Amino acid sequence: MTKIRIAIQKSGRLNEDSLEILKNCGISIDNGKDQLKASARNFPMEVFYLRNGDIPQYLRDGVVDIAIIGENVLIEKGGDIDIAEKLGFSKCRVSLAVPKATKYKSVKDFQGKRIATSYPNTVNAYLNEMGVKAELHIINGSVEIAPNIGLADAICDIVSSGSTLFKNNLKEVEIMLKSEAVLAVSKKITDERRAILSNLQFRINAVLQARQSKYVLLNAPNSRLDAILELLPGMRSPTVLPLAEAGWSSVHTVINKDKFWEVIDELKGAGAEGILVCPIEKMVL
Repeated sequence: MTKIRIAIQKSGRLNEDSLEILKNCGISIDNGKDQLKASARNFPMEVFYLRNGDIPQYLRDGVVDIAIIGENVLIEKGGDIDIAEKLGFSKCRVSLAVPKATKYKSVKDFQGKRIATSYPNTVNAYLNEMGVKAELHIINGSVEIAPNIGLADAICDIVSSGSTLFKNNLKEVEIMLKSEAVLAVSKKITDERRAILSNLQFRINAVLQARQSKYVLLNAPNSRLDAILELLPGMRSPTVLPLAEAGWSSVHTVINKDKFWEVIDELKGAGAEGILVCPIEKMVL
């Protein structure tokens, strides 16, 4: 039986988020502690647990068919690899940072400076675009210490909350790119495995749509129904059902979570009552 081969990060936050979305897609992985390869019980899939930086080459060589990987890693090491889906989690920035005491005006301040980084290709591309030349010190690991020990004047690294920079007396001054987890695809994937990928993407999209949405039920007086319905988005249109109490209706719809509180406030102002909000597990469009 043909199985699609997927690579995910061996450990860390991206590993947890990757396994979570596969679980939400109904895929059960049989993996024991410290296993580097595992199979799914109920889906034609093999999972390879790999170092993040090694995944682009495995995709390029066709050892794995797909991978859940940070977009920043693909930009640095796999610009030739296709992205099938942006997944919306494990978001971060790739940024330049300097010691807090450094007076900073613009990216031109990096001219002739020493920058410690694990992302030399990304830094070079950005600085070349800005017309700046700097000396790069390539470090695989924690780069935040480099300015404190005199190895570099600045660093380039991934930033999520910024707490690591703060703890090392650094400040973020330039955001070079924003990144999130993506589903990457090997150019060597076979047609048979691409059919499995299509099925997987269908499930992933159902999960991602659900994560972005809330199911809302509310009671509305019929006299205010038209005004309330004008405020409501929906997959096609809101569902309206009569209540046992004369003159009232129950309205069901789906709201994007980013606009949720804004819409709820407008609904209350329009006369909606008994507003009930529920999470959505899957959403198939």
